[in-house]
Amino acid sequence: MFQADNSEAASRTERLLRVGPRQVFAAFERPDLLARWWGPSGFTNTFEQFAFKPGGRWVFVMHGPNGASYPNECVFREILPDARIVIDHVVAPLFTLTVNLTPEYGATRISWVQEFESPEVAARLRPIVDPANEQNLDRLQALLAEDVRPAAQ
Repeated sequence: MFQADNSEAASRTERLLRVGPRQVFAAFERPDLLARWWGPSGFTNTFEQFAFKPGGRWVFVMHGPNGASYPNECVFREILPDARIVIDHVVAPLFTLTVNLTPEYGATRISWVQEFESPEVAARLRPIVDPANEQNLDRLQALLAEDVRPAAQ
């Protein structure tokens, strides 16, 4: 969909996580773990479909702390184990999320780039998306403080 190269249309965040790339990747590939941390603080998720493979669909509902439900549908565009995940969000607002996992001194630097369809959409959503993405990574970091294991092969 989008290529994460239009800086005006993108929202970015990154963080150093004190676990290896394999553990971070496991938090994405295992739906039981992903459902626990995906979304801003106070949100829960109900997964309806989750096919973690290139071209696989991820259909879910995010439930806000105010009781509102937010239907989502995504397609996994690219998956490089322990290194990169690219997700196209195919319902409004349209965006491509590119997650890069880079080993760094026994830890993992996660780079999170969310590119929207235009700079105007990004500017309108940035006040919501930027803090929400930080909360998302806070939740991921808290989950990773537990003993997260990769999916059984």
